[in-house]
Amino acid sequence: MKIPFDPRRRRAVVNPDGTMSIVEHLYELRTRLLWSLFAIVAAAFIGFYWYSHGPFGLPSTGTLLTGPYCELPDTSRAAITRGDECRLLATGVFDQFNLRVKVAFATGVLLACPVWLYQIWAFIVPALHRNEKRYTASFVAVGGVLFVSGAVLGYFMIASAFRFFLTVGNETQVTALQGSEYFNFVISVMAIFGVSFELPLFIVALNLVGVLSYQKLKKWRRGLLMSMFIFSAVITPSGDPLTMLALGMALAVLLEISIQFARFHDRLKAKRAVGSDVFDGELDDETASPSPSAPAPIGASAGPSSGTVGNTTPIGRPEKVTRTSIPRSGFDDVL
Repeated sequence: MKIPFDPRRRRAVVNPDGTMSIVEHLYELRTRLLWSLFAIVAAAFIGFYWYSHGPFGLPSTGTLLTGPYCELPDTSRAAITRGDECRLLATGVFDQFNLRVKVAFATGVLLACPVWLYQIWAFIVPALHRNEKRYTASFVAVGGVLFVSGAVLGYFMIASAFRFFLTVGNETQVTALQGSEYFNFVISVMAIFGVSFELPLFIVALNLVGVLSYQKLKKWRRGLLMSMFIFSAVITPSGDPLTMLALGMALAVLLEISIQFARFHDRLKAKRAVGSDVFDGELDDETASPSPSAPAPIGASAGPSSGTVGNTTPIGRPEKVTRTSIPRSGFDDVL
Protein backbone atom coordinates (compact mmCIF):
# COMPACT_ATOMS: atom_id res chain seq x y z
CA MET A 1 0.00 0.00 0.00
CA LYS A 2 1.44 3.35 -1.04
CA ILE A 3 1.41 5.99 1.66
CA PRO A 4 0.61 9.52 0.39
CA PHE A 5 3.30 12.11 0.90
CA ASP A 6 2.73 14.43 3.83
CA PRO A 7 5.08 17.44 4.14
CA ARG A 8 4.54 17.51 7.88
CA ARG A 9 6.28 14.13 8.20
CA ARG A 10 9.57 15.78 7.19
CA ARG A 11 9.60 17.97 10.24
CA ALA A 12 11.85 16.92 13.08
CA VAL A 13 10.08 15.59 16.11
CA VAL A 14 11.89 16.13 19.36
CA ASN A 15 11.42 13.37 21.89
CA PRO A 16 10.59 14.30 25.47
CA ASP A 17 14.02 13.12 26.65
CA GLY A 18 15.78 15.23 24.00
CA THR A 19 17.15 12.33 21.93
CA MET A 20 17.05 12.72 18.14
CA SER A 21 18.27 10.73 15.18
CA ILE A 22 20.83 11.99 12.67
CA VAL A 23 18.14 12.78 10.09
CA GLU A 24 16.10 14.68 12.66
CA HIS A 25 19.20 16.65 13.64
CA LEU A 26 19.71 17.63 9.99
CA TYR A 27 16.09 18.71 9.61
CA GLU A 28 16.35 20.66 12.84
CA LEU A 29 19.55 22.36 11.66
CA ARG A 30 17.96 23.26 8.33
CA THR A 31 14.95 24.80 10.05
CA ARG A 32 17.13 26.85 12.41
CA LEU A 33 19.29 28.12 9.54
CA LEU A 34 16.26 29.14 7.49
CA TRP A 35 14.74 31.06 10.38
CA SER A 36 18.05 32.80 11.02
CA LEU A 37 18.46 33.71 7.35
CA PHE A 38 14.89 35.01 7.17
CA ALA A 39 15.48 37.27 10.19
CA ILE A 40 18.75 38.59 8.74
CA VAL A 41 17.15 39.35 5.37
CA ALA A 42 14.20 41.09 7.03
CA ALA A 43 16.56 43.20 9.13
CA ALA A 44 18.69 43.92 6.04
CA PHE A 45 15.79 45.91 4.54
CA ILE A 46 15.97 48.16 7.58
CA GLY A 47 19.72 48.40 7.10
CA PHE A 48 19.26 49.33 3.43
CA TYR A 49 17.14 52.32 4.45
CA TRP A 50 19.37 53.14 7.42
CA TYR A 51 22.41 53.44 5.15
CA SER A 52 21.47 56.99 4.09
CA HIS A 53 18.58 57.92 6.42
CA GLY A 54 19.02 57.98 10.17
CA PRO A 55 15.77 56.95 11.92
CA PHE A 56 14.67 58.53 15.20
CA GLY A 57 17.37 61.18 15.01
CA LEU A 58 20.19 58.62 14.82
CA PRO A 59 23.04 59.04 12.35
CA SER A 60 22.96 56.86 9.26
CA THR A 61 25.11 53.75 9.06
CA GLY A 62 27.05 55.30 6.19
CA THR A 63 27.96 58.24 8.39
CA LEU A 64 28.86 55.98 11.30
CA LEU A 65 31.10 53.69 9.28
CA THR A 66 32.93 56.55 7.57
CA GLY A 67 33.47 58.28 10.91
CA PRO A 68 36.98 56.87 11.61
CA TYR A 69 38.15 58.09 8.19
CA CYS A 70 36.37 61.44 8.21
CA GLU A 71 37.65 62.31 11.69
CA LEU A 72 41.21 62.38 10.37
CA PRO A 73 42.86 65.77 9.83
CA ASP A 74 42.31 67.39 6.44
CA THR A 75 46.01 67.02 5.70
CA SER A 76 45.77 63.22 5.96
CA ARG A 77 42.94 62.54 3.48
CA ALA A 78 42.39 63.64 -0.08
CA ALA A 79 39.74 66.21 -0.97
CA ILE A 80 37.69 64.57 -3.73
CA THR A 81 34.58 66.77 -3.78
CA ARG A 82 34.48 70.48 -4.58
CA GLY A 83 33.22 71.42 -1.13
CA ASP A 84 36.00 69.44 0.55
CA GLU A 85 33.42 67.09 2.05
CA CYS A 86 34.58 63.71 3.34
CA ARG A 87 33.82 61.15 0.64
CA LEU A 88 35.21 57.78 -0.35
CA LEU A 89 36.26 56.90 -3.87
CA ALA A 90 34.16 54.67 -6.14
CA THR A 91 35.82 53.39 -9.32
CA GLY A 92 33.17 50.96 -10.60
CA VAL A 93 29.67 51.34 -11.97
CA PHE A 94 28.01 49.10 -9.36
CA ASP A 95 30.33 49.96 -6.47
CA GLN A 96 27.90 52.24 -4.67
CA PHE A 97 24.94 49.84 -4.96
CA ASN A 98 26.99 46.79 -3.98
CA LEU A 99 28.45 48.69 -1.05
CA ARG A 100 25.00 49.70 0.17
CA VAL A 101 23.76 46.09 -0.05
CA LYS A 102 26.83 44.84 1.81
CA VAL A 103 26.38 47.36 4.62
CA ALA A 104 22.65 46.56 4.77
CA PHE A 105 23.40 42.84 5.14
CA ALA A 106 25.97 43.53 7.89
CA THR A 107 23.42 45.72 9.68
CA GLY A 108 20.87 42.93 9.36
CA VAL A 109 23.26 40.47 11.02
CA LEU A 110 23.77 42.92 13.87
CA LEU A 111 20.08 43.69 14.34
CA ALA A 112 18.98 40.06 14.05
CA CYS A 113 21.57 38.71 16.50
CA PRO A 114 18.92 37.87 19.15
CA VAL A 115 17.08 35.71 16.60
CA TRP A 116 20.02 33.66 15.31
CA LEU A 117 21.46 33.38 18.80
CA TYR A 118 18.14 31.94 19.94
CA GLN A 119 18.17 29.48 17.03
CA ILE A 120 21.67 28.34 18.03
CA TRP A 121 20.56 27.87 21.62
CA ALA A 122 17.35 26.08 20.58
CA PHE A 123 19.46 23.63 18.58
CA ILE A 124 21.48 22.84 21.74
CA VAL A 125 18.52 22.80 24.15
CA PRO A 126 17.40 19.16 23.53
CA ALA A 127 20.65 18.04 25.17
CA LEU A 128 19.83 19.93 28.36
CA HIS A 129 17.65 18.98 31.29
CA ARG A 130 14.34 20.68 31.75
CA ASN A 131 15.55 22.80 34.65
CA GLU A 132 18.49 24.04 32.54
CA LYS A 133 16.33 25.28 29.64
CA ARG A 134 15.40 28.34 31.66
CA TYR A 135 18.76 29.82 30.66
CA THR A 136 17.40 30.52 27.14
CA ALA A 137 16.49 34.15 27.75
CA SER A 138 19.76 34.77 29.58
CA PHE A 139 21.76 33.17 26.76
CA VAL A 140 20.08 35.27 24.07
CA ALA A 141 20.33 38.50 26.08
CA VAL A 142 23.96 38.02 27.09
CA GLY A 143 24.90 36.83 23.60
CA GLY A 144 23.35 39.89 21.99
CA VAL A 145 25.06 42.24 24.41
CA LEU A 146 28.42 40.54 23.85
CA PHE A 147 28.10 40.65 20.06
CA VAL A 148 27.18 44.34 20.02
CA SER A 149 29.89 45.14 22.59
CA GLY A 150 32.51 43.38 20.48
CA ALA A 151 31.41 45.24 17.35
CA VAL A 152 31.55 48.58 19.18
CA LEU A 153 35.02 47.78 20.56
CA GLY A 154 36.18 46.90 17.05
CA TYR A 155 34.82 50.21 15.77
CA PHE A 156 36.85 52.19 18.31
CA MET A 157 39.93 50.09 17.59
CA ILE A 158 39.58 50.98 13.90
CA ALA A 159 39.48 54.67 14.80
CA SER A 160 42.65 54.29 16.90
CA ALA A 161 44.43 52.34 14.17
CA PHE A 162 43.50 54.93 11.53
CA ARG A 163 44.78 57.79 13.63
CA PHE A 164 48.15 56.08 13.75
CA PHE A 165 48.56 54.54 10.28
CA LEU A 166 47.02 57.31 8.19
CA THR A 167 48.78 60.19 9.91
CA VAL A 168 52.28 58.78 10.30
CA GLY A 169 53.39 60.06 6.87
CA ASN A 170 50.94 62.81 5.97
CA GLU A 171 53.79 65.24 5.32
CA THR A 172 54.51 63.63 1.96
CA GLN A 173 51.26 61.91 0.93
CA VAL A 174 47.51 61.88 1.49
CA THR A 175 45.08 58.96 1.60
CA ALA A 176 42.25 58.44 -0.89
CA LEU A 177 40.50 55.19 0.07
CA GLN A 178 38.14 53.25 -2.15
CA GLY A 179 34.72 52.69 -0.66
CA SER A 180 34.68 48.91 -1.21
CA GLU A 181 38.08 48.30 0.40
CA TYR A 182 37.38 50.63 3.29
CA PHE A 183 33.98 49.18 4.15
CA ASN A 184 35.27 45.61 3.76
CA PHE A 185 37.96 46.38 6.29
CA VAL A 186 35.62 48.10 8.77
CA ILE A 187 32.88 45.47 8.56
CA SER A 188 35.33 42.58 8.83
CA VAL A 189 36.97 44.03 11.95
CA MET A 190 33.62 44.67 13.62
CA ALA A 191 32.36 41.19 12.71
CA ILE A 192 35.56 39.56 13.99
CA PHE A 193 35.32 41.38 17.31
CA GLY A 194 31.62 40.59 17.65
CA VAL A 195 32.00 36.87 16.90
CA SER A 196 35.10 36.61 19.10
CA PHE A 197 33.13 37.91 22.06
CA GLU A 198 30.79 34.93 21.66
CA LEU A 199 33.54 32.34 22.28
CA PRO A 200 33.35 32.46 26.11
CA LEU A 201 29.56 32.20 25.90
CA PHE A 202 29.87 28.94 23.97
CA ILE A 203 32.24 27.67 26.66
CA VAL A 204 29.45 28.31 29.16
CA ALA A 205 26.98 26.49 26.90
CA LEU A 206 29.30 23.47 26.66
CA ASN A 207 29.59 23.47 30.44
CA LEU A 208 25.81 23.47 30.80
CA VAL A 209 25.55 20.56 28.39
CA GLY A 210 28.19 18.65 30.36
CA VAL A 211 30.96 18.56 27.75
CA LEU A 212 33.35 20.91 29.57
CA SER A 213 33.70 20.77 33.33
CA TYR A 214 35.35 23.28 35.61
CA GLN A 215 38.21 20.89 36.32
CA LYS A 216 39.06 20.69 32.62
CA LEU A 217 38.84 24.46 32.21
CA LYS A 218 40.99 24.97 35.29
CA LYS A 219 43.56 22.56 33.90
CA TRP A 220 43.51 24.22 30.47
CA ARG A 221 43.39 27.84 31.76
CA ARG A 222 46.94 28.79 30.75
CA GLY A 223 46.63 27.19 27.34
CA LEU A 224 43.28 28.86 26.72
CA LEU A 225 44.62 32.26 27.71
CA MET A 226 47.58 31.84 25.39
CA SER A 227 45.28 30.68 22.59
CA MET A 228 43.12 33.78 23.03
CA PHE A 229 46.08 36.09 22.42
CA ILE A 230 47.30 33.96 19.50
CA PHE A 231 43.79 34.01 18.06
CA SER A 232 43.70 37.80 18.43
CA ALA A 233 47.05 38.17 16.67
CA VAL A 234 45.95 36.00 13.75
CA ILE A 235 42.37 37.16 13.31
CA THR A 236 42.80 40.96 13.40
CA PRO A 237 43.22 42.23 9.81
CA SER A 238 44.86 45.51 10.79
CA GLY A 239 47.93 43.87 12.30
CA ASP A 240 48.65 46.70 14.74
CA PRO A 241 49.64 45.69 18.27
CA LEU A 242 47.04 47.94 19.91
CA THR A 243 44.10 46.16 18.27
CA MET A 244 45.55 42.70 18.92
CA LEU A 245 46.25 43.51 22.57
CA ALA A 246 42.79 45.02 23.13
CA LEU A 247 41.02 41.99 21.64
CA GLY A 248 43.26 39.54 23.52
CA MET A 249 42.74 41.21 26.89
CA ALA A 250 38.98 41.44 26.38
CA LEU A 251 38.78 37.75 25.47
CA ALA A 252 40.95 36.85 28.47
CA VAL A 253 38.58 38.66 30.84
CA LEU A 254 35.52 37.01 29.27
CA LEU A 255 37.24 33.61 29.44
CA GLU A 256 37.90 34.00 33.16
CA ILE A 257 34.27 34.99 33.72
CA SER A 258 33.11 31.86 31.87
CA ILE A 259 35.49 29.68 33.92
CA GLN A 260 34.13 31.10 37.17
CA PHE A 261 30.58 30.48 35.93
CA ALA A 262 31.52 26.86 35.22
CA ARG A 263 32.92 26.61 38.75
CA PHE A 264 29.67 27.89 40.27
CA HIS A 265 27.52 25.66 38.04
CA ASP A 266 29.52 22.51 38.80
CA ARG A 267 29.34 23.17 42.53
CA LEU A 268 25.58 23.65 42.34
CA LYS A 269 25.26 20.48 40.26
CA ALA A 270 27.32 18.52 42.78
CA LYS A 271 25.14 19.71 45.66
CA ARG A 272 22.04 18.59 43.79
CA ALA A 273 23.61 15.22 43.11
CA VAL A 274 24.45 14.77 46.81
CA GLY A 275 20.89 15.68 47.74
CA SER A 276 19.49 13.12 45.31
CA ASP A 277 21.83 10.41 46.66
CA VAL A 278 20.07 10.61 50.01
CA PHE A 279 17.06 9.04 48.31
CA ASP A 280 18.98 6.19 46.62
CA GLY A 281 20.11 8.44 43.78
CA GLU A 282 17.16 7.48 41.56
CA LEU A 283 15.45 10.88 41.44
CA ASP A 284 16.25 13.75 39.14
CA ASP A 285 16.29 17.42 40.04
CA GLU A 286 12.62 17.95 39.28
CA THR A 287 11.04 14.97 41.08
CA ALA A 288 9.90 15.48 44.63
CA SER A 289 11.48 13.16 47.11
CA PRO A 290 9.14 10.73 48.89
CA SER A 291 8.37 11.47 52.51
CA PRO A 292 9.83 8.90 54.91
CA SER A 293 7.26 6.44 56.26
CA ALA A 294 6.45 6.59 59.95
CA PRO A 295 8.20 3.86 61.96
CA ALA A 296 6.08 1.16 63.51
CA PRO A 297 5.66 1.31 67.29
CA ILE A 298 7.96 -0.90 69.28
CA GLY A 299 6.35 -4.17 70.04
CA ALA A 300 3.83 -4.04 67.24
CA SER A 301 3.42 -7.12 65.11
CA ALA A 302 5.18 -7.18 61.77
CA GLY A 303 2.26 -8.66 59.93
CA PRO A 304 -0.28 -11.44 59.91
CA SER A 305 2.30 -14.03 58.95
CA SER A 306 4.96 -13.04 61.45
CA GLY A 307 5.13 -14.66 64.83
CA THR A 308 5.24 -12.92 68.15
CA VAL A 309 8.01 -13.12 70.66
CA GLY A 310 6.90 -12.98 74.26
CA ASN A 311 4.30 -10.54 75.39
CA THR A 312 4.12 -7.74 72.82
CA THR A 313 2.84 -4.90 74.87
CA PRO A 314 3.65 -1.34 73.87
CA ILE A 315 6.04 0.50 76.08
CA GLY A 316 4.32 3.30 77.86
CA ARG A 317 5.54 6.84 78.10
CA PRO A 318 7.99 7.35 80.98
CA GLU A 319 6.86 9.53 83.81
CA LYS A 320 8.45 12.89 84.26
CA VAL A 321 11.00 12.93 87.03
CA THR A 322 11.20 16.02 89.17
CA ARG A 323 13.61 17.06 91.85
CA THR A 324 10.94 16.73 94.52
CA SER A 325 10.62 13.00 93.83
CA ILE A 326 14.21 12.41 94.93
CA PRO A 327 14.62 12.19 98.72
CA ARG A 328 16.88 14.70 100.36
CA SER A 329 18.72 11.92 102.13
CA GLY A 330 19.99 10.63 98.78
CA PHE A 331 21.98 13.78 98.25
CA ASP A 332 23.30 13.63 101.81
CA ASP A 333 24.52 10.06 101.30
CA VAL A 334 26.28 10.98 98.12
CA LEU A 335 27.96 13.94 99.73
